[in-house]
Formats: sequence, structure tokens, C-alpha cells
Amino acid sequence: MTVEVADLGTGKDCRTAFAATLVQIAREDERVVAVVNDSVGSAKLGAFQTEFPDRIVNVGIAEQNMVGMAAGMANGGLIPFVCAASCFLTARAMEQIKVDVAYSRANVKLVGISSGMAYGELGPTHHSIEDLAWLRAIADLSIIVPADSVETAAAVRLAHTHPGPVFIRTSRTPVPDVHEEDEPFAIGRAVPLRSGSDATVIASGTQVPIALAAADTLREQGIAVRVLNMSSIAPLDRDAVVAAAQETEGIVTIEEATTRGGLGGAVAEVVVTERPVPMRMLGVPGVFAPTGSAAFLFDHFGMSVDGVTGAVREIMRSRQAT
Repeated sequence: MTVEVADLGTGKDCRTAFAATLVQIAREDERVVAVVNDSVGSAKLGAFQTEFPDRIVNVGIAEQNMVGMAAGMANGGLIPFVCAASCFLTARAMEQIKVDVAYSRANVKLVGISSGMAYGELGPTHHSIEDLAWLRAIADLSIIVPADSVETAAAVRLAHTHPGPVFIRTSRTPVPDVHEEDEPFAIGRAVPLRSGSDATVIASGTQVPIALAAADTLREQGIAVRVLNMSSIAPLDRDAVVAAAQETEGIVTIEEATTRGGLGGAVAEVVVTERPVPMRMLGVPGVFAPTGSAAFLFDHFGMSVDGVTGAVREIMRSRQAT
């Protein structure tokens, strides 16, 4: 699927796909419940609450209680989907996520909404750029960052049947669909969206359309760029990373997160141990992101078509110089 530059910043809100899919699943499985922290509206769960008023628990602004209660519900045979702003869910309830959910292998599905810098003007307290790095450090927790509404719906359906804890990171920033409706989704598998032998761009979430637009721009200039949608951050598709390192000149990662420990860090861990090649990591470079719209912040940190094309050209120049 071709993504035009004009499409960036437009499209669908992945929260809508999440909420609609959860309603569908709940109709088929009475074990499915929602647990929220005063986030019915922001998680778009109004329809769920209307249809299943006895299957939604609003704990108020008490994220630690929210995750602990969900673990207890899972132990009782329910399948809780915990929905909260990713910045508050992951930071405030980190111990409960680690001990009550991951260590205990509780069948809890964590949904971090409005992730990355989607809250924009609310500033650094609401930016959720550290969540991937925090959660990657926890064992036995699958981490998914869907690229669009199609993949969000598929991830929710898979999480429902997956035995064990899953974290799904969704944004409120509209994105165009880059996947076909019937495209299969699997945890631990990268999805190739463009072929190329010159360089590889590995992207996740809202940055996938940007990576695709950059690849299309570079192809017009005679540079063939492979694009991988790495929506599964943990487990990571190591084989796809190694293949990219072996078959192209270098790798650029781009994510709506800090470059310390998220997608870029995960890819770098594979590259440095398996097949060292030049890398560039685009995202928030270990600083507090300032206040501003998501579009402004993407440009500010080089998370843009120009940023990706520039990083690819840097890699090509570095290889030519050696």
C-alpha cells in the first residue's frame, strides 16, 4: 500500500478500532471485562459501558489498584483489558505490572492509550515516551505497538486468545491504514512493507507511515529502502533484524518514544551481537520532550520524512567511506 506524504497526520484514531473490537469480543466471550481509571471517554469505551454495564470497573485515578484488581480478576477466570493513558498506566503501576501481572503470568491485557506524544500541549508530564523502555525490562510481557487501526483490531483479537500478559500501545494521533483488512498478525513477527537492498528502516506505531513515505521518496532518487513494521517490540523478530543487517547497508529505526531502550535499543542489541552494521535511531534522544503538538514534536526531533531520508543517506555515505 502506498502512503502519500499528504496522508501523514490524517486517517483513523486507533482507539476507535480498539474499542469496537473489544465490544465484538465481549459479545462472544462473557469473561471479557474492562478496567479503567476514569478513562471511559478517553479509551472510547462508552459503547462498551452501555452494552456491558456490569463488565466495566472504574477504579478512579488509582492505577496501582487498577492493575492489582485486574490481576485478581484474571486469577478468577476473567480476561481483563486494563485501559489507561500509557504515561500513567506504566509509570504509576510499574510494580503491579511487574509482580502481579508479568511475574505471576496473569492473563491481563494492558492497553496504554494516548501514548507517545499524542497529548501534545499537555507537556512532559503527559508524554509517554519511556513506556517501551520500562516495559521491555520486564520478563514475560508481550509488547505490541500497532501501526494502524487494522493492526490494532488484529492485536486486540490476538491478545484475547493469547495465554498471558500483553501490553498494547495505542495512540490518539490519527494515522492512515497501511495494512489490508485480512493481513495476518502474529506476536514476534515483523511485517515487511517495502523491499530494498540499500538500507532498512524499522518503524513502529505512528512512525510507520512516515517510514513508508520516506522510502517512496528515496526510491525516486534511486535508493531502495526496505521497510519493516516492527509492531511486536517484545518478543522482537530477531531473524528479520539479522536479515536486514546482512542484506542491506545499514538500519534506521524510528519510534514515537525515547531512543534509550525502546525499539531502537532492541534492534541495536541484536545488531551488535549478531551482525554489526551502521545504525541511526530516530525518536526522542534521551531528553524530556517539550510542550507542543504531536506534529511539531515529530518535526522537532527529526521524526519526519526528511529525518528518515537524511538518516538513510548518512548510512549510505558512511558505508561508501569505508
